[in-house]
Amino acid sequence: MTNILYPVFALVLLTFIMVGWMAKERFGAMKSGDVKDGYPGARPIFSGRAGQVSNAYHNLLELPVLFYAVVAFAMETNGDDALMILLAWIYVAFRVAQALIHGTYNKIMHRFLAFFCSVIVLGIMWVKLFLHVTSASV
Repeated sequence: MTNILYPVFALVLLTFIMVGWMAKERFGAMKSGDVKDGYPGARPIFSGRAGQVSNAYHNLLELPVLFYAVVAFAMETNGDDALMILLAWIYVAFRVAQALIHGTYNKIMHRFLAFFCSVIVLGIMWVKLFLHVTSASV
């Protein structure tokens, strides 16, 4: 097994942890009646901590798709070198920070900085992969 899968496993673990945390917060909100119906076909509206944790969980299903793809392509093209692995861990660290900020004290500027840094790292990973693939085919 290649070492680049360890950050993938870490991000998957974070996603499952957030599912559990979201379920706990949502059950609490439903028990207390703190849930509003959205329009038909929409998700219910959770306020407070339940809403924050739900949003943090949903964020882990958006941009990380590009992370999983770049890791898979890096493995397939033998581009999963030490630098790519380091970048993957840095990306995961920023995603963990963003999820924790989002689910706890939720200071928007802190959350944005963690998100923005993760986007920059992910962009670097894609550029690195692009350069690896294009230089290998020359």
